[in-house]
Amino acid sequence: MVRDDAVFGCTGVLLIGTRGAAGPGEVLVRVRGGSEAFLAWSAEPLPARTTVLVIESRGNRQVDVMEWADPLDASPGDAD
Repeated sequence: MVRDDAVFGCTGVLLIGTRGAAGPGEVLVRVRGGSEAFLAWSAEPLPARTTVLVIESRGNRQVDVMEWADPLDASPGDAD
């Protein structure tokens, strides 16, 4: 199993929600100047269309992800 270090720290969107320990979903990751699909594992279930951050590569086109909200994408009305 070869790690894919290029995906570490990349963001993506879940195409198929994850099920936590019960199984993976699928994520479309922005990497290498394009987008690539990977099996996505997370500690807690996450629904489809969730924006995620890749926190680890398992190799064999599998990654660990966590929910991610880019602080630079906050709209002006969000700051109080």
